[in-house]
Amino acid sequence: QVQLVESGGGLVQAGGSLRLSCAASGRTFSSLSMGWFRQAPGKEREFVSRITWRWTPGIGYYQGYADSVKDRFTISRDNAKNTVYLQMNSLKPEDTAVYYCAADGSAKVGDDSAEYDYWGQGTQVTVSS
Repeated sequence: QVQLVESGGGLVQAGGSLRLSCAASGRTFSSLSMGWFRQAPGKEREFVSRITWRWTPGIGYYQGYADSVKDRFTISRDNAKNTVYLQMNSLKPEDTAVYYCAADGSAKVGDDSAEYDYWGQGTQVTVSS
């Protein structure tokens, strides 16, 4: 069983930055692909970003982003710390949501929440205008 604990959420003004962290335990972190999703009030949970566990020479870890966050958000992982990060820059009010960390053992996870077996409790991000 994998346990995921998110942190780093909070209140920030539009244009500001936050860095979310997700600490994993219960399984070798280097064998987990990780994802970030978010859910705004009254809306369905949506994909934000993902990073696979497989490292490819010359490419690194494959990363994916939703179009709405591309060029503003950056996902990264630190296998030594069993942690995945989401650096969020140029935040907008529409980024306001509860952000969830997710994990799966597959190297080919995509942007469908059903592909992920493990979930954290979420951390609130609020961007004021």
